[in-house]
Amino acid sequence: MARYDTIIIGAGAAGLAAALYATRRKLSTLVLSRDLGGQTATTMDIENYPGVDFSTGPDLMNRFADQAKKFGAQIVLDGITEIAKVADGLNVITESGATYQTRSVILAFGKSHRHLDVPGEKEFMNKGVVYCATCDAPLFEGKTVAVVGGGNAAMDAVILLSKIAGKIYLVHRREEFRAEAVLIDKVKRDQKVELVLNATVKEIKGDQFVNTLIVNTPTGERELVVEGVFVEIGQIVSSEFLQGLVNLNEAGEIIIDQFNTTSCSGIFAAGDATTVPFKQTVISAGEGAKAALAAYNYLQGRDPGAKFADQGYIK
Repeated sequence: MARYDTIIIGAGAAGLAAALYATRRKLSTLVLSRDLGGQTATTMDIENYPGVDFSTGPDLMNRFADQAKKFGAQIVLDGITEIAKVADGLNVITESGATYQTRSVILAFGKSHRHLDVPGEKEFMNKGVVYCATCDAPLFEGKTVAVVGGGNAAMDAVILLSKIAGKIYLVHRREEFRAEAVLIDKVKRDQKVELVLNATVKEIKGDQFVNTLIVNTPTGERELVVEGVFVEIGQIVSSEFLQGLVNLNEAGEIIIDQFNTTSCSGIFAAGDATTVPFKQTVISAGEGAKAALAAYNYLQGRDPGAKFADQGYIK
């Protein structure tokens, strides 16, 4: 049975950054993930990653992966079903039936966006259907778009898009919003915004790109002519397999401290699956690096947050 110093669950920005930092500390490192790149790989235009003027999500994540592999990380595309504490460390069991032994684990499997699950959504993903206003709003300058949702994420998307887009439809399935009052008030005062309430999305249409959003309203079906649909109906963390192993909050996020340690000794976590706010690629990458350095300290028998003996700071 293969044994590693650390196994990283997830191959998005957090997981691949952790793999890079772990392998540069000469830790034998395995990355396990159903896919390569995580949510970042679903974004086609990235212009806000420091030092990178422009990149597609898949290209940026492939560069992350290539760099980690250059220093010795192994990447296996396989999902996880269980992590079990054993006498000399941890066993990680995968969907394919493989079992790997490790001295430490870094949980970096991220969140996944909730989808509308309507016709046209998959077909026009990254062709007008997007899930990250912070990432993709600049691509819709002067255009008419729709934001679907009623929480803080939807309001934030509308407020950002108001500075960029020409017109915004805010589509929500209820009469009342669940966002913070200050955000709701700001959106309602915005002359660019048209509220489409008590409405559910029926279909997304287009040719090469989105051009129509079909919604069901109390007065019947309505067609909104739009060039973009921002789906802001929340994100989920698939952390059920961690129940009883590490502490989770009500949203299923992994509770960590400033050094990325969890409630279970030897298990660290980083990125969107944790309680760290602001779910962005650059933040996830930094958190992944922190988790790897904390795991390295742990494996040396030191406090995860300890500074290295030969220098005054971690780099």
